[in-house]
This record gives sequence, C-alpha cells and structure tokens, in this order.
Amino acid sequence: MLSSKVSGTIKIALAQVNFLVGNISCNVDNIIKTANAARDDLCAELVVFPELIVTGYPAEDLLLRADFIEEANNAVHRIAECVDGIALVIGFPEWSEGKLYNSAVVIHNGVTLACYRKQSLPNYGVFDERRYFTPGKQPCVFEFNGTFIGLTICEDVWQEGIIAANKEAGADILLTLNASPFNLGKMHQREAVICSQVKAAQLPLVYVNQVGGQDELIFDGASFVVSGQGEIVYRAEEFQDYLGLVEFTDNLPIPSTCVPLDEKIAGAYHALVLGIKDYVRKNSFSGALLGLSGGIDSALVLALAVDALGSEKVEAVLMPSRYTSDMSNEDAVLEAEALQVQYHVVPIEPAVNAFNAMLADVFAGTKKDTTEENIQARCRGVILMAMSNKQGKLLLTTGNKSEMSVGYATLYGDMAGGFAPIKDVPKMLVYELARYRNSISPVIPERVLIRPPSAELAPDQVDQDSLPPYDVLDPILERYVERDQSAEEIMAAGFSYEHVARAISLVDRNEYKRRQSPPGIRITTRAFGRDRRYPITSGYKGIK
Repeated sequence: MLSSKVSGTIKIALAQVNFLVGNISCNVDNIIKTANAARDDLCAELVVFPELIVTGYPAEDLLLRADFIEEANNAVHRIAECVDGIALVIGFPEWSEGKLYNSAVVIHNGVTLACYRKQSLPNYGVFDERRYFTPGKQPCVFEFNGTFIGLTICEDVWQEGIIAANKEAGADILLTLNASPFNLGKMHQREAVICSQVKAAQLPLVYVNQVGGQDELIFDGASFVVSGQGEIVYRAEEFQDYLGLVEFTDNLPIPSTCVPLDEKIAGAYHALVLGIKDYVRKNSFSGALLGLSGGIDSALVLALAVDALGSEKVEAVLMPSRYTSDMSNEDAVLEAEALQVQYHVVPIEPAVNAFNAMLADVFAGTKKDTTEENIQARCRGVILMAMSNKQGKLLLTTGNKSEMSVGYATLYGDMAGGFAPIKDVPKMLVYELARYRNSISPVIPERVLIRPPSAELAPDQVDQDSLPPYDVLDPILERYVERDQSAEEIMAAGFSYEHVARAISLVDRNEYKRRQSPPGIRITTRAFGRDRRYPITSGYKGIK
C-alpha cells in the first residue's frame, strides 16, 4: 500500500466530449485541442477524458482489425509528443503481448505515469466487451504532484470491491473514465449506485462520461464529482460538450457548479434531439425529411428534427390519399408552418391507382384486405426514398415502439427510411413528449393530441380496431419485451387474457419485420436490436 499524504491543491479538468467512432486522427486532434484548453483556459493540472476516447465508444468489430488497433496505439504516442504542461488521462484499446485491453493511460510531459486495464468487462444489454477485451487483474494508483490517484473505467465502479481496492492501494482520489449510455432514469441510478460505493470506501471520485449519439446509443454526459461522504459536489451539463474544472484541497473536492438533472420527459426529449443531430452530422447528410401525416407520431418527429437540425435543414412531405381526412391535412400544414419548415404536397392516388391496375389480373377473384392498404403505404415509401436520394437528406421514419412491437407498420412502406428516432418510444410516451414540446412553444395542434390515432388506410380506420388501447398495450409490452415477464405474470398484474394474448402473439410473430427496420434511438432499458435479440425462426410461443 502506498503512503498517502496531504497534497495541497490539485485542479482536475473534466473533458466531457463528443467524438466520432473510428476517426482516430480527428479524435487525437480534439484530445490535443481540449487538453490545451484545459491547461490554458482553466489552469488545470490534469485532464480526464472518457473511456476509449481515442477510438470512440463503442467501436464494435473495428476492434478486431489489427490496423485499427495499431493506429490507436500509435495515436497515444502522438498525443504524448504534442501536449505538455498538463497531465492527460485518456482511454484507448491497449495491445500488449497478444491481448487487447480496455485501458486508461496517464501521460505527463511526454512520459507515461501509469496505465490501467479495466477489470470488470460488461457483457449484457448493449455491451459486448468480453468479445474484444481481456480483463485487467489489479488496481492502479499513481502519484501526481504529491497526490495518490487511482484509476477505474466505467463498469468497475458499479461492482463491489474495486473502489475499496483502490482505497486499500493508497488512493486519495479516484478517477473513472466512462462511456455510460442513456436510458430513462439512468442518470439518477448511476449517481445513486456510485455515491453508495464511494460513501462506503470514503474515497472522493471524479466521474467523466462521454456525450453524444452513436448509432442507436445516446451518451448523456452529466459528469460529476462525489465527495468521500457520498455527496454530489459538482455536476456537468447533460447532452452537451463540456469542459469543466474541479479543485481538490487536501484531497477534498471544493463544491462548485452542480447543474440539476433533467426530469424524465425532458431528458428523453433532449436525448432524442441529440440522437438525430449526431446521426445526421456524423454520417454527413445534408439534412432530414419525413412524411407528415397530421398524426401525433410524425408531428413529434418533425419537432425533434427541427430542434436537432434547424428548420432550414428539415423538409416535410404530405402524401394524402382518398382516406386522408381534411383534419389531418390541415393539422400537417399547421405543424409545418409552426416549425417553419418547407413542405410539399404529393398526393398518392395516381400511384395507388396505377399499382391496383397493374395487379388487377393477379388479384382477380380475391377480396380487398390489408394488401391494398399496404400498397398505399408503399407508394409513400417510394416517394420519400426518391426525395431522400435526390437531395441527400436522411429519411426519418415515424413509427413508435408500440407499433414496432406488434408489427403495426408496413414493410417497405412507413418502415422505409434511414433512421427511426422514436423506434424505442412507447405510444403513451409519445403523447407526453409532444405535450412537453408544446410547453416550450405550441407547435402541435391540440386536436392531434386528443383524437384517436389512425393509419388512415381504410374508411373510418382507428388503431384500436386492430390493437388493444395503448394505455393497456404499452404496460403489457413493457412487461413482456423489457422485463421478460411471462403471460401468467402479466395477467397476474391485472391484465385480461384477451389483451395479453393479442399483444404477445403479435410481438412473437413480427420479429422478421423488426429485423428489417432502420436503426433507432435507444431510450428504454431494453430496445429492439442491440438489447433484445430474438431469433426470427423460432418455435417458442409466449402465449399458449
């Protein structure tokens, strides 16, 4: 055990930054720029970056490429050569003796002071770290200007014993580098767990989290500092790049800026905005477009897109059919005008008639059914994809999690597109998010919020003709999809056999559709795709 001593004052910068997975050269430039700003503007002595910041997180199977890992390891040497006057703690994939580690290195004036290897590798939910990394075996404590500092990485501080092991190894302060993704309630859970661990060990902790959107994942930032008594004494902004400073005197953090955490609905809204913004920006689209129906889902997606990109980069397309009500057309126009976006009206009737005529002989002797309804949705998909191709704008789909769960969507129709912002947002939460957005400024007409939802693909059609009411359906889906409860458990909670059987049957038989849907932003504890991976071909039935 190291011999700790009173160290006076140390100034530590928290670099909560939004980097691009895979672009190592650009990431290194940003690390150098940020470190110099921490030194020059904040007078920091040490700056802490998030987990695996050199490559971005998660780099997924890029980590299996030898050339990628070599570039990442060489990048650490470049950083060491380019920054002086401040110590840096950066995350990178360390290649050593034929093994890959999720590591944190401390560099000061060109010299490596320490290198820590993450011990607890998560392999659940959205995490696959055991696919790539070998776990480290021991704590790492280094001396810097008379202070003994311990290093940990993300999952380490969620596990019993690792914080305490750093205390036993002589650490006065603990630094943890993180890429902890957002879901509803995650910020409060994160702080509660870590504050409890810190309080037990009586070891102050600096928690630096990544920020930004990466495919389905959102990293919310909200970096913080915990005193040895388990109290939050500093918190950074959520969903924003942030370079801040915390000062320790005699190993005690001086309370400073403590930004309040968002409420649940506000946090979800800001996460969705960031997800759209980063997906468009990082994939070099010129903007976004979407089909605007006059319904609640497309109204919310339009508002999110405008808040993410600005009205000048968003287009809306109204595609009325013979079944589209005047109310829907009017509301769609009102939404587009309120958000000041350019909109187009492209009626689909000529295309629908053409397809029906082309298929008349093939369909002779059959009754009209959902096939004809789906032709309408697919005509809209062709129009929207054509505009996306022509303009280089990302096509946003507008389906919500409730619809994706039960397959209430048309393959190659309303599911056609490049990104699905509300794919993990249950229908009832869609309404809450819409009302939250209207509390900022009224952009969604009130009657959109109160009238029964409808696909408007048939006369007088409403969603409830085919589905249980959403206030019943959503909690059933939450229990079955996110919590893996059985039909018996769900019915024991008070739901009828009829509703449970209908919902579960639809979920089970629509996996093939979900596999073909575009990626979407994850905001719940279990989203389709990364989290919930079910076979398409399966004899399992959730309801007997």
